[in-house]
Amino acid sequence: MLIDHDAKYILNELLLDISRISSTEYQIRVWIRTEGPECDNFDEICCRFFGTATGVLNEYKEFGLTDQQYLLLFNFRTEFELFANENDYPEEFIDTRKWIKITEMAKEMLKSFNYGKS
Repeated sequence: MLIDHDAKYILNELLLDISRISSTEYQIRVWIRTEGPECDNFDEICCRFFGTATGVLNEYKEFGLTDQQYLLLFNFRTEFELFANENDYPEEFIDTRKWIKITEMAKEMLKSFNYGKS
């Protein structure tokens, strides 16, 4: 069983990665141009996201997710996994329709969690 502050921390880290997936500006600056201060790339975000998302989905009630949030995260993870299995280089996919769909799904995820709003 997770302690409340641990669940909040893990969920916040997941949402931070989703916010990075939602931001084309971040991706161009950090993943493509390798400008900091962040040190991140597409492979790293995939590893972090899929590991964390799977754990959250498996125990979603302990993380306080609603059924709607669970479904959004499940669908997002599925679509993102399909995309990531076929793509490796942000320079090649950053402005494709498929990637734009992923970034839009990520933005919807953030809205469902009120992430980034005071």
